[in-house]
Amino acid sequence: MNQSALFTIFGGTGDLAKRKLYPSLFRLYRKGNLKDHFAVIGTARRPWSDEHYREIVQETIKDLHPSPAEAEEFSSHFYYLSHNVNDTNHYDELRELTERLDEQYQLANNRVYYLAMAPQFFGTIVQHLQSQGILTEEGFNRLVIEKPFGFDYDSANELNRQIRAVFPEKDIFRIDHYLGKEMIQNIAVVRFANNIFESMWNNRYIDNIQITFSESLGVEDRGGYYENSGALKDMVQNHILQVVSLLAMEVPVSFSDESIRLEKVKALKAIRRYTTEEVTENFVRGQYDAGKLDTTEFIPYRKEPNVAEDSATETFVAGKFLIDNFRWSGVPFYIRTGKRMTEKGTRINIVFKQVPVNVFHFDNEDVSPELSHNVLTIYIQPTEGFSLTLNGKQIGQGFNPEPVKLDFRQSAEVTENSPEAYEKLLLDALRGDGTNFSHWDEVANSWEIVDCIKKTWDQITPDFPNYAAGTMGPKASFDLLNKNGHDWIWTPDNWYRERGKLD
Repeated sequence: MNQSALFTIFGGTGDLAKRKLYPSLFRLYRKGNLKDHFAVIGTARRPWSDEHYREIVQETIKDLHPSPAEAEEFSSHFYYLSHNVNDTNHYDELRELTERLDEQYQLANNRVYYLAMAPQFFGTIVQHLQSQGILTEEGFNRLVIEKPFGFDYDSANELNRQIRAVFPEKDIFRIDHYLGKEMIQNIAVVRFANNIFESMWNNRYIDNIQITFSESLGVEDRGGYYENSGALKDMVQNHILQVVSLLAMEVPVSFSDESIRLEKVKALKAIRRYTTEEVTENFVRGQYDAGKLDTTEFIPYRKEPNVAEDSATETFVAGKFLIDNFRWSGVPFYIRTGKRMTEKGTRINIVFKQVPVNVFHFDNEDVSPELSHNVLTIYIQPTEGFSLTLNGKQIGQGFNPEPVKLDFRQSAEVTENSPEAYEKLLLDALRGDGTNFSHWDEVANSWEIVDCIKKTWDQITPDFPNYAAGTMGPKASFDLLNKNGHDWIWTPDNWYRERGKLD
């Protein structure tokens, strides 16, 4: 379906625009979702011309191998405006260009404003969009904003107040690119389209749930940003809690953005807000030290560019969430995320309870054979797919059980050709579908949960660094599960240790 709209990208010369937005817009263009009736205004402080801007846009889509004519035609829809977000006169210029392009491309007054900038500018921008008459009374006006949405509940609430003074909630699209990933969206299908799982998706059958967001890279050139964020705010407050809400939510009455949002908010509200003592008991943090994995050596976090020599910023978080409702009472949701871990990977492990009685015990044996847990694994990245671990019989005499795995992975060809997360989310915003975006109520509850943890940590000086780069985090992360009689299911570090490639 061909969409008509004018995209105005604040921060049009930035890394996000070049790496994600322009290639995603091109994919939509190539598929026919955007065709003749669209235009893009890129704004930033740099004094670029339209011609230079179009050259940059063409450079960003080279990896998609457009023909020269295709690249030229696509980039001809792009216009540049040197813009100071604090200068009212510049918004008057933006309004004039907007009106001209709306008429030139017959855009029906449909506008998408993408704020790919620091959140301290959000309030200023939306206020000027309104005061200078850029918003249209016909068509639609939709606002897409990137994280971080505030740095705690109070700042997020103030930011939301400023934005909601101009845009209604239905027209605000708070982007979380993980919600655009294929296998994150598959969580709902796995649950609600398979009775074998949905009938057992509760505390009667599930022992624990484990969510791992592991990154093998360090902070690279993002040390300045990371020093003001850390893993808790960078990953847990948004990506991880969104996944928790999708796993824990009740069945929606319909598969609409409103119904799904309602159930996600209920799940987030049911997550226990910890006291200081409970935070200390249920959450651990870490910071990577120097390390060596196979033949590659890594420097410690405190030696990374733009990082303080005595930094107390966490690069790793592990914790246990408890959800106080009828479905999940007593089931721990374990989460962990970190930089410089053994492998890059995002996966979810649903660990089911053991059978009540192990019948595989014979009179001539003193001990029953150990049964493995049934585990449903959802692979999100870099591989995409599912696996289910069951117990089967060992080949040969007797009835000794052994774990077997039913495994499905998407082929490299399918994965390579599947829509990229930003492509799907941009199309959703064009269509006005907020299903895969964060509603304010979700953001507010997430900040409430994270603020409890952050306030406790701010009162204690951590003993950093406490895990070697290339490992799966500090020992305290493993102890957290062990004291509850559990173990992390995914342990890629063991493979390297068994082969002498990791101490």
